[in-house]
Amino acid sequence: MKLYFSPGACSLSPHIVLHELGIGFDREKVNLADKTTAGGNDYRAINPKGYVPALQLDNGDVLTEGPAIVQYLADQHPDKRLVPPAGTLERYHLVEWLNFISTELHKSFSPLFKPNTPEETKKAALDTISSRLDFVDQKLQGKSYLTGEQFSVADAYLFTVLRWAGAMKIDLGRWPQVQAFFDRAGARPAVHAALQAEGLMKPQQ
Repeated sequence: MKLYFSPGACSLSPHIVLHELGIGFDREKVNLADKTTAGGNDYRAINPKGYVPALQLDNGDVLTEGPAIVQYLADQHPDKRLVPPAGTLERYHLVEWLNFISTELHKSFSPLFKPNTPEETKKAALDTISSRLDFVDQKLQGKSYLTGEQFSVADAYLFTVLRWAGAMKIDLGRWPQVQAFFDRAGARPAVHAALQAEGLMKPQQ
């Protein structure tokens, strides 16, 4: 199994999940600018969409889209409890969070990463992000993680997206519960391992 990733991109979410599961896997860095892999191959031959993440399975099949990848991975190891059992209401609430993070937070950050985005569009995106974080802050009241006290694949995704706030000069301190979640998730060994593997954190001495 091989994860194709770009440092700090949304592919950090399945990278964290793989470390949480403690399973063996290969990883290959992708240059998103020219769509090549670290090995010099055309990434679009692996994922025609041209963006990360992609997970190449041992049978040669390729999964794309972060929410699909993390659920697939977690379902292979139900004992780790990173997703509730399929068919339960709790599972659909988890899917609800994955969709919210993907469409309301992740995509709202996208215009901020593009240098040619008009300032008016950037301001609208920041306003949307602030509104969505108001909601997340409220939902985290009295809980360690999005669905309770158990870390899940949705938390890995939320942490990944929240990391982008610093680059955009968004102070998470405006949302105390969000800041506490970010610190809590960021202290997990699996998160440290993924960040170190992507060159985003120095190894602990």
